Amino acid sequence: MSDSLRLILEDTDGKQLETSCTRVAVMWQGKELWIQQDGRGQLLIGVDVEEGDAEYANLLLRPLATNLVSLQLEMEPAEVGDDEEHVHGPDCNHDH
Repeated sequence: MSDSLRLILEDTDGKQLETSCTRVAVMWQGKELWIQQDGRGQLLIGVDVEEGDAEYANLLLRPLATNLVSLQLEMEPAEVGDDEEHVHGPDCNHDH
């Protein structure tokens, strides 16, 4: 399996442009929503959190139909100074 995404970009006239990349971001509600493939056939979606942000972004995925889902971005207040509950992982963007 490849970790490359094949993208099809379409403008308002319906003209399509094909390209590929490893990772792509969409600016959505003022946040970068990143999409990438993990090499095992799964699609990873995440929201970048900047140092000092007062809120965390939560992504909510809800089924709408057999082949359609709704993705919602909700902001939750960050608990400043409460690092004991944070679990460091490969995607937490901390230097460790």
